[in-house]
Amino acid sequence: MSTQVITKNPVRLSYCYLNAPRRNDDGTEGKYGAMLIIPKSDTATLKQMEAAIEAARVAGAAKGIRNARNFKSPLRDGDGEKPRGGEYGPECKGCWVLNTSSKRQPKVVDRRVQPILDPDEIYSGMWAIVDINFACFSMSSNSGISCYLNNVQKVRDDEPLGGAASRPEDVFKAVDEEEDDLGL
Repeated sequence: MSTQVITKNPVRLSYCYLNAPRRNDDGTEGKYGAMLIIPKSDTATLKQMEAAIEAARVAGAAKGIRNARNFKSPLRDGDGEKPRGGEYGPECKGCWVLNTSSKRQPKVVDRRVQPILDPDEIYSGMWAIVDINFACFSMSSNSGISCYLNNVQKVRDDEPLGGAASRPEDVFKAVDEEEDDLGL
């Protein structure tokens, strides 16, 4: 059974690090990734992910990873608390939340499967179909199920989440070179 999921329906992206890897506070190499926000009404995508998570558990157990069958799902309830405490933001209410990552930069394409070259077109708040894989991992101090982000197809714009940068045309006015009203 495959652990790959290509979402049937678009999901909303938050904490988008698709243009450059996220910086780690400790100076270690960062990763690309995004938090997927999946409406709870999207039962088709939820079923896909649950099946892939179970397949990852089975594959992990077959590889000899201890307790792989008992690993918690990486899907989180957006109406609940974050794993390290605190509540999710209002954009996560009524949704499932899933953090993804990748050491390799995911390919990001538009609706016509053409690469998106303008980095401003890729942002937290956009809706996308995503290609992800689930896998069990076990390291000396930690084990669980990770979700790896492979590819992203942007399908719809939405209100940016977080601190979106303003556009220059929204904050500046044209300066007439003939007038020296700037005090220069």
